Amino acid sequence: VNNDPYGSSGGNIRIHGFDNNRISLTFDGVPLNDTGNYAIYSNQQLDPELITRASVSTTSTDVDSPTASATGGTVNYTTVRPSETMGFIFAPSVGSFNYRRLFAQVDTGAVGPWGTTMFAAASYQKYDKFKGPGDLEKKQYNARIFQHLGDNGDFISMALNYNENRNNFYRNLTKAQFATTPDLENSATCVRPAAAAGTVQNEGSGASADCTNYYNLRVNPSNTGSVRFQSKLHLADNLILTVDPSFQYVLANGGGTTVLSEKSRQLLGNSGLTGIDLNGDGDTLDSIRFYTPNTTNTRRYGVISSLIWNLNDNNRLRVAYTYDKGNHRQTGEWAPLDASGNPDDVFGGKDGYGKKVIGGGGYWLRQRDRASVATLNQFSIDYNGRFYDDQVRVNIGLRAPYFERSLNQFCYTQTNGFAYCTTQVSTPTTRPTGITTGEYVTLAGESATTKYLAPYHATVKYDALLPNVGVTWRPGNGRSVFFGSYSEGLSAPRTDNLYSFTIPDLQPETTKSLEGGYRFQGAMVQSSTSVWASEFDHRIVTSYDPETTLSIDREVGKVKLWGVDSQVMFQPADDFRFYAKASYNHSELQSNIVFGKDTAGNPVALPTKGKQLVETPTWNFGGRVEYVLPAGFTFGVQANYVGERYSTDVNDEKVPSFMLIDANLRYDMDAFGLKDTYL
Repeated sequence: VNNDPYGSSGGNIRIHGFDNNRISLTFDGVPLNDTGNYAIYSNQQLDPELITRASVSTTSTDVDSPTASATGGTVNYTTVRPSETMGFIFAPSVGSFNYRRLFAQVDTGAVGPWGTTMFAAASYQKYDKFKGPGDLEKKQYNARIFQHLGDNGDFISMALNYNENRNNFYRNLTKAQFATTPDLENSATCVRPAAAAGTVQNEGSGASADCTNYYNLRVNPSNTGSVRFQSKLHLADNLILTVDPSFQYVLANGGGTTVLSEKSRQLLGNSGLTGIDLNGDGDTLDSIRFYTPNTTNTRRYGVISSLIWNLNDNNRLRVAYTYDKGNHRQTGEWAPLDASGNPDDVFGGKDGYGKKVIGGGGYWLRQRDRASVATLNQFSIDYNGRFYDDQVRVNIGLRAPYFERSLNQFCYTQTNGFAYCTTQVSTPTTRPTGITTGEYVTLAGESATTKYLAPYHATVKYDALLPNVGVTWRPGNGRSVFFGSYSEGLSAPRTDNLYSFTIPDLQPETTKSLEGGYRFQGAMVQSSTSVWASEFDHRIVTSYDPETTLSIDREVGKVKLWGVDSQVMFQPADDFRFYAKASYNHSELQSNIVFGKDTAGNPVALPTKGKQLVETPTWNFGGRVEYVLPAGFTFGVQANYVGERYSTDVNDEKVPSFMLIDANLRYDMDAFGLKDTYL
């Protein structure tokens, strides 16, 4: 589901009740989930004109899927190969909300002594937000070079991708706000007071307070890129080696703003000063607003390899190895604003970008400062066999991920889990009641009862053996297929889970999933129906501990899910096609979540047991009709209905159902001698 009509402001993917943080997304086999929180950024994906194939595994995870995060399925898409024929694509688009987009691609065709093929492509997209000030801008560049090696399918390939997004956020509203003021949005202007000596300027009050919602401070800039190599080599007639190394780069943040007093202890640190003049008016009486984004900078190295041994025409054995290392640097360098509230640079005070805010003793202000290294070593093996004249196919696999996070927290950690970066002098103190790990301190100038977790280094490791079994039976004439599968999945705790107030002994989330169904492939009708069930264990949420009075990330037990998916395609003639789908999803949380204490000091729990997962509709329907008209025209219309969804864990608030309808008309220009050209 996209957040706007064109998708550049992001969106959400859900498969069988699992959100996108628990789904593996791969691009030419390369993992794209964030190495820290496993998020999927749908607005940074490959231009659709360059996608040649997409596959989705529901419920189960591919046995060789290169991920430590997948418990709910996988999505993989593949870049188109360069054409053997020279040509170009030029595709301009315009639309509502001042939408404009241009995509262009050039193919060289087969050139040189070895018939090398290449393409280069670029796109530019920009449009206004559908409400409120601001716009969404995207630039993307792609290239690929492909070389066949012989005539047995061997090849080597290199592909490049670079993407820039400069987006203004939509304002998050509660349901009550939306009901009364649906057009409420971020502010078009920011009123900052003029600096004046001897008087107080407080940018957290009065007209300046609304600057917290100024649209140019609610931004989401991102620079992402990748280099991907692929190779397939026959070592013998029945022995194939594939090796796919890659490198990825990410620089992104989510904007933000903070007001700070010129006498703040965090600002002064251990400098001995009583105040610092931040706005240059000659006094230290003021509270000044700054741009304070949380920036993530990732450099990720990986290699995916497999050795395929075709024992004979009916039996195949494959061994695979994945190495994935993400150097994940998370900082929050503050930066000054101009007179109108605009940041000097969208990446704040990060090195090489904007100007920093300097505190006492030359300390540069930041709201987080941590570095982690996520390393995945994964081995897998799977067997594919065909039996009884290919009526029965069996796939048996085993995946063994070994995942490690090296954590380096360079700031103090507050009881709410957020970082507190300062040079204030610290004094060791006793741990909070019930906490057994970490060194705790108090800070100079703070209350003696306010305790912080001191900066630390830690390493956590997770591993598992995950089976994957699938069977299909194609009896008789082969038009009917019965299928079934069983798989287990694992998602290691995310970086934010592990950087909380304590270093909790979190268990990885796990799933056990079953699926079975029937598929029919006839001359005019193709249909499929499947029934699935998953048991989701060690679900991690942020919850309140009444023993320690702290909010920490913890696992809260099981979620049980089951459902039915069905689809049918009917094509009575070459010029007419009808498709319909329907899905039913049932989910149930198995435990309550403790959130506080009553007046007598007894634990109070949220009544989540028996409730449904948030953002998970029970019903989903969709369909499409396509008809080829005379004289080269093709008309299509499609619709998708998403049922109502709960927006809270206690199921006391719902998001209404909605339907999305699309229509298209295409004209093929073959009659003018322009083959493969259309409007």
